[in-house]
Amino acid sequence: MRNLKTPIKSINKIAEKLAPKFKKLGLETIQDLLFYYPYRYDDYSNLLKIKDLQPGVLSTIQVKIELIESRRSFRKRMMLTESVVADETGKLKIIWFNQRFIIKMLSHGDEIYISGKPILTDAGLEFHNPNFEKIGKYDKATMHTNRLVPVYSSTEKLSQKQIRFILKTILVCAQQISEWLPKEIIEKEKLLPLSQAVHQIHFPINKENLKHAKRRLKFDEIFLLQMRAGIIKKELLKFKSFVINFKEKQTKNFVNNLPFKMTQAQKKSAWEIIQDLEKNQPMNRLLEGDVGSGKTITAALAILNTLLNKFQVAYMAPTEILAHQHFNSFCEIFKDYDFNIALLTRSESKINSKKNIKKTDLIKKIKNQEIDFVIGTHALIQNKIEFKNLAFVIIDEQHRFGVGQRKMLKQKSEKNSQPHLLSMTATPIPRSLALTLYGELDLSVINEMPKNRKPIITKIINMENRAKTYEFIKSEIAKDKQIFVVCPLIDPSDKLGSKAVKEEFEKLDKKIFPKIKIELLHGKLKSDEKEKIMQNFVNNKTKILVSTTVIEVGIDVPNATIIMIESAERFGLAQLHQLRGRVGRAEHQSYCFLFTESDNEQVFKRLHAVVESKNGFELAEKDLEFRGPGEVYGIKQSGYNDMLKIATLMDWPIIKSTKPWVDKILNSDPELKNNLNIKNKLTDFETSIHFE
Repeated sequence: MRNLKTPIKSINKIAEKLAPKFKKLGLETIQDLLFYYPYRYDDYSNLLKIKDLQPGVLSTIQVKIELIESRRSFRKRMMLTESVVADETGKLKIIWFNQRFIIKMLSHGDEIYISGKPILTDAGLEFHNPNFEKIGKYDKATMHTNRLVPVYSSTEKLSQKQIRFILKTILVCAQQISEWLPKEIIEKEKLLPLSQAVHQIHFPINKENLKHAKRRLKFDEIFLLQMRAGIIKKELLKFKSFVINFKEKQTKNFVNNLPFKMTQAQKKSAWEIIQDLEKNQPMNRLLEGDVGSGKTITAALAILNTLLNKFQVAYMAPTEILAHQHFNSFCEIFKDYDFNIALLTRSESKINSKKNIKKTDLIKKIKNQEIDFVIGTHALIQNKIEFKNLAFVIIDEQHRFGVGQRKMLKQKSEKNSQPHLLSMTATPIPRSLALTLYGELDLSVINEMPKNRKPIITKIINMENRAKTYEFIKSEIAKDKQIFVVCPLIDPSDKLGSKAVKEEFEKLDKKIFPKIKIELLHGKLKSDEKEKIMQNFVNNKTKILVSTTVIEVGIDVPNATIIMIESAERFGLAQLHQLRGRVGRAEHQSYCFLFTESDNEQVFKRLHAVVESKNGFELAEKDLEFRGPGEVYGIKQSGYNDMLKIATLMDWPIIKSTKPWVDKILNSDPELKNNLNIKNKLTDFETSIHFE
């Protein structure tokens, strides 16, 4: 008898052949398949007569085959299967291209459903490559037509019909799925039973049933996420941390001596962080701010207080370029203080700006607390790196680090004390999303930009306006300004049809701007090469830098006034906003040119959202609508994307309804001793998602 743990290969002979393909999708058991949700549905429930069909309108007809034959098309060298079908209102021609198997499946006299969009030809309305299904073949229950038809993410040589067929075969096993939510929640929230929701998510009877199925499954995902965040938050209260006393006089002197005036949002966020550092419980805070809003200087105030209290600080950046830039920035920021600041990456080890040191010697100095403040990349979480007195950890662009990486850095302190943790991100996250994804963190938001910053002028550039744009770029370079050019790929790719930095560099260097100094930057270059190229650009020796998204985060070149983004449609809105933030970092008027060769209406709709929006938070909301949270925020590496198979985190009503239940349960039963089903579900989730 089949159960949830039955391997897919044991279902039947067809499944046995398909099992290796399902394995590529991470699906090995019946349970895996049942919880593999469709990503959309084709609505073939609109059953019409032939006389009522309209060109381009998704429709389903019930017809009888009057004629069917296959022949080879000599002009296009393909196999055509042609059929004439009829109902009481008329006749219609159907053509399937290169699907020779159809002639073996269908015969004269068969009654079938046909679903698709009819097209208008010289001969009248026709269906080309429609979905079809024999009537009555599957116990009168359709799978591929005449209903809301599920569509799944797939892999090579695994068709939608094959996925649906195997799922229909095992759907009875959904009855074995155990209910884990408390009965009180299910009743008061009017949720479908879990087994019924899983059944309906694959083969919904109608749109209303699908809506209820989605709501139940979304509720489960968000509830678990909220529960996990709540448990982490309560666990943190059990730990002790370092008490970092506020050095009011020195902090005020530091702020007063800055070459600019801090914004109120920066001051407010800095004060929230400093207040947390004074507590003997570990801070767990997310500092969120738009591109160029001044997160670094905000964090600097907290770093200053930690160092003045004679504790160590670690700062982890996602790339070597950014780590190096932060190292130089902090050496400048703290040049009037007697702090030992170090840089530690895979390829570099330095102390206090320019002094190189052997990596082994630097590691010893960190362990002996001869280094006060170390800035680095993933190199900081190596097992051999030990701190003597690590009290404060900052993780920049924290969504780029997995949960395990963050945890490893936090564990670099004394065993009986947890360091304070400040996560930072320049990718604006809508508050509802932040509270769900990072519910265990307190949130500080810098929602105010420094004064005297001019809005960046953003334009979509099509093929006709390229030459004019190149001339404008030349005029900016004549004013001694600099240009970023960004492409999505390193090497050309016919499959993606996207611009690559290598070919773009060749074109710009030899044809468009032959007399202008241009350099090429991408992730495959050696670290010292990247550093030299970046330094040339910072020092204005290079006028145009052609790069991949390696420059997306944190690179600060105030003299750069134009960023030209090739194949802009290949980037998410939040990423385009990040890239746009590489310019407009001084008082000069800056420009962002979104180059595209696409004429797709949806592409222009997305790109216009970037043109119209100057606020990263607003744009992030739109990006969520277009793409979903996993792609926007890179949360797959943190485990969240595997969990959020169906919840979009735009479902604020569900987020609001789960939170009180989570609080109620944890307040009355913090160890979940009386809620073992929830506890076991959380354990299964963390095991399967690999949360550390």
